Amino acid sequence: MADKTGERIPHGVEVGLPPTNEGYGTQEYWEKRYTTEPEGTSFDWFLSPEYLLSFFAAVDKSARILMLGCGNSRLGEVMYDAGWTNIVNLDYSPAVIAQMRARHAGRPHMEWRVMDVLALEYGEEFDVVVDKGTMDAMLTTKGDPWNPPAADIATCTREVDEAVRVLRKRPGSLFVYFTFGQPHFRKRYLANRPEWRLSTAEIGPPEGFAYYMYRLDYDASA
Repeated sequence: MADKTGERIPHGVEVGLPPTNEGYGTQEYWEKRYTTEPEGTSFDWFLSPEYLLSFFAAVDKSARILMLGCGNSRLGEVMYDAGWTNIVNLDYSPAVIAQMRARHAGRPHMEWRVMDVLALEYGEEFDVVVDKGTMDAMLTTKGDPWNPPAADIATCTREVDEAVRVLRKRPGSLFVYFTFGQPHFRKRYLANRPEWRLSTAEIGPPEGFAYYMYRLDYDASA
């Protein structure tokens, strides 16, 4: 399935479609979705949380981790149960944050906050920031994927700006972005950041498609 920008939307997104692809980028769509889904629903657009664990193998278990646009993904709980317990999960939907806070009451060290990823209410206090498909939801505007609207470019760039702002500036600090977006569509939002080294890897296709991981690692010499 491809969206109207020409980029492929993963198969899992076909459940609970908004009226237009642009709906994925609106708070209204997600709030309505989360308030009408059956209790206990979990949803991951692509790549199972268990599959992604290996990509965090080098991250210290004491790291403070920030999840951007967590929704009702299982990634936070799977990482928590694997030993990374200092996790803060953010979403701009009050409904899903309330649901997830109640669902994970037995994981006391995990935090749930209603917050806009474009205006993080934190200082320089995280070791790892994770985006699993959140930026993708911001990039569903109709048009040429090679020349996205200026507003979309500004929004995605701001998300990464905020992510690196709240990361501690020391070796090991990391922003990691998991996506179905190919490098020629995504690197513009991450590239050319002083003291941050960008790397890209194709990490699929366990589900039949190619998926990508983008990393910004702190490197004072970069």
